[in-house]
Amino acid sequence: MLSTAKYAALCVAGTLIVYVLCLPYGYLLSDKGRELHYALFELIPGFVWGNALSMAWGGLFVGILAWIGGWYIAWMHNASMVSGVNQAQRRAA
Repeated sequence: MLSTAKYAALCVAGTLIVYVLCLPYGYLLSDKGRELHYALFELIPGFVWGNALSMAWGGLFVGILAWIGGWYIAWMHNASMVSGVNQAQRRAA
């Protein structure tokens, strides 16, 4: 059984590491790559390039989504494990 809180926290940590690394990388890309990179980040509601508060909000938003996703994945894993244990017990009986 996975701890939903621990798994969700690890998902948030990993996502925020990638987010922080991707922000400066967007400034290093060539024209076409920069356009795509900027367009993807602008999918975050309220995100504006070059605005520190907006970038912090983007990190919080991505972190919230990662928490929800991580919690859901751990919950689904745990739910399937319980179901698998019940099926194994029925077969043994």
